[in-house]
Amino acid sequence: MLRALLLLLLLLPLSVQARLSAPDVSLKKEQPPAQGQRDLAQIRESGVLRVLLNQSRHSSGEVRGAVIGLELQRLRAFERALNERPGAAAIRLQMVPVPKDQLLEALRQGRGDLVASGELFDAPAGPLLSASTPIASDVPLVVVARQGNRRYTRLQDLSGRVFALPAGSAAVPALQQLNRELRARGLEPLDYELMDASLAVEDVLELVHSGVVPLTVVELPIAQRWAGVYSRLRVDRHMVLAKDADLAWYVRRDAPNLLARVNGFLHQQSTSPQADAELRRLYRSTYRLQNPLGRVELTRLQRVGPVLQRHAVEQELDWSLLAALAFKESTLNPNARGSGGASGLMQITPATARAVGVSDPAGVDSNVRAASRYLARLRDRHFASPSIAERERRAFVLAAYNMGPQRVQQMRDEARRRGLDADRWFFSVERIALEQMGLRGGNYVNAVNKYYLIYRRERDYLPR
Repeated sequence: MLRALLLLLLLLPLSVQARLSAPDVSLKKEQPPAQGQRDLAQIRESGVLRVLLNQSRHSSGEVRGAVIGLELQRLRAFERALNERPGAAAIRLQMVPVPKDQLLEALRQGRGDLVASGELFDAPAGPLLSASTPIASDVPLVVVARQGNRRYTRLQDLSGRVFALPAGSAAVPALQQLNRELRARGLEPLDYELMDASLAVEDVLELVHSGVVPLTVVELPIAQRWAGVYSRLRVDRHMVLAKDADLAWYVRRDAPNLLARVNGFLHQQSTSPQADAELRRLYRSTYRLQNPLGRVELTRLQRVGPVLQRHAVEQELDWSLLAALAFKESTLNPNARGSGGASGLMQITPATARAVGVSDPAGVDSNVRAASRYLARLRDRHFASPSIAERERRAFVLAAYNMGPQRVQQMRDEARRRGLDADRWFFSVERIALEQMGLRGGNYVNAVNKYYLIYRRERDYLPR
């Protein structure tokens, strides 16, 4: 039976409709569109330049004071340039993280003054916006695969293949054009899936690195940068799907003086290799995503699946979430031992187990019972507000399971103080976790979320 399930997982096509998706996170409702023109003079008068940032570590990441986001590095330099003239009113940059596929619309609506994405867009900016002088011109979109997988030599060899793309990927139009060419040749079109909005471009590359998904298409500079972090990535530079777009910043068309200032800065400025060095240093010893769909891993899931499902039903939890947490904590090994007395499938401590009415968490059933009760308590006592979307609630609960609910609430308070959305973990409160705790704090939720999305994607075919 297990062998048949494994074969089915390997052969199952991933349709565009069957995505790792959830409802899009909308822009903060309490940020109304700006009234009137906001060119450089008005920005200097207000003292704040609102920067709409792409939600990715590649573009805007900062970990315990170490800047790893290339656009964040540029923006910090731009802030210094804006304030170098003696006697001029100071300008402070306010960073506003926004989902990539909403960045340009947020700028059109006046919710920010400048967009710094660090990635190409999947559609023209439109008549209301102006692009800066290019940061990089004619950026290639290339195929990225895992080392050891089949090599492709021509674009038509991609017929029938499946690609995983981050939400808002600029590769979508290129793949659609390639499909038209494949059909004209009588070949089977390729397929693609847009991943959940909680996954940035670097997360999709990690899924390829771990073998969960076979292929993606990203900008060549991004692929090369993260290949220095994820050693099993293979960047197929010869497999170029498009090379006709420039990487740029964007401002509103009614801000010509801001555009001129941006262009003057970008014309003279180049990024330092420091961000790349920091990226490699920080990720050198961090947790690496594993493939939970391997033969051994599925066998383990088959053994513990009924227990996970039973307690998930009792606590009104998604059993895929329990499975994802168990995989992260113990790789589904009931005999695992951790630090601080944590043990078992869910790595629960005796003290936490007793707090939810489980005297001995040593057995598989009692271990899962204690963990599921604790997760439900965290959800109901700390994150039950209807203002928190379900995806974010799940992330907050996982963060509290890892670092304690008080620490998470303190981070939400800090996010609120900075003008970030305290009801969003991904790319909002998560930024505070990365700044205060480093990758250990941010990567825990990130990894469990990926395992959860993987299990959700394959849940109809998994052993339970």
